[in-house]
Amino acid sequence: MHCWEADILDFALGRATTRVMTELKHALIVAHGQPSEPEPAEAALAALAARVNANASHIAIRSATLASPGRLEEILDDLPDGTPVYPLFTAKGWFVTRALPRRIGGRACPVMEPLGIDPELPDAVAEYLTSELAARQWEATATELVLAAHGSGRSQNPAEVAHGFADELQSRIGFARLTVGFVEQPPSIAEAAQGCGEQSLCLPFFACAGGHVQDDVPQALAEARFPGDTLPVLGDLPAVTRLIARRISEFSDAAT
Repeated sequence: MHCWEADILDFALGRATTRVMTELKHALIVAHGQPSEPEPAEAALAALAARVNANASHIAIRSATLASPGRLEEILDDLPDGTPVYPLFTAKGWFVTRALPRRIGGRACPVMEPLGIDPELPDAVAEYLTSELAARQWEATATELVLAAHGSGRSQNPAEVAHGFADELQSRIGFARLTVGFVEQPPSIAEAAQGCGEQSLCLPFFACAGGHVQDDVPQALAEARFPGDTLPVLGDLPAVTRLIARRISEFSDAAT
C-alpha cells in the first residue's frame, strides 16, 4: 500500500493505524485509471474511496485502477475471499464484463454492478443538480445542460447508457434543453454544446476525473465557445458518494 493510501484509509476509518483490519468487512473499488500516468489517478481514486468509506465505516474500502500494472492483483492478494469489487464505470461494457473478471482470475471476489447503471444514480445526480440550480438562482426550465460522455467507436452500449441517463435526468428536472455529446463518437461534445447560452451547465458523465475530463472535455467546450459552467464528475458528487457507500454496504451485509 502506498503511504498516501494508508493515510487516507486511516483518516476515513477514524481509527489508529494499529487497529486490526480483520475486524472489518472489506470491499474494493476499481476504476480504469490513466495508463500514461497511473499514480495521480490512483491517488484520486483512493481519495474517492476514503469519501465512500466515511459513509460506510464498518467496511475497509480499498481501491485500485486497471491502468497500474499489477496493482489490482497486489491489492486482491491482500484481501480475504469474498471481498466484493465495485466497478467505478459508467457502463457495463468490456472493461467490466471482460477485463476486470480476467484480472480477478480465480479469486473468489464477486463483481458488483457498475455505477453508471445504478437505477438510483439519476436521483442522486438530480439532487446535486437541483442544489446547483438553487445556488445560482436559476430555473431549470430556463437552463441548458450538456452531458459530456465517453462513447465508443466499437459499441453502442456506452451511448445507450448515456442517453438513457439523460432521459431520466430530464424527466426529473425538466431543463430547457438537454443534449448529449461524446469523446469517441458523434455527436461530439462540441456539437452538443453549440448554441448554448450563458445559463448553461456541462455535466461530465464520467465516473472519475482523468485525461478525457481534464483535456478532451474542456477542449471541446472551448471549440463550441460554451459560456456555461462545467460541473464535477459523478464520483465527486456527495450524493453519488453516499449511493456507492450504500450499495457496498447492502452487498456486504447480504453476503453475511
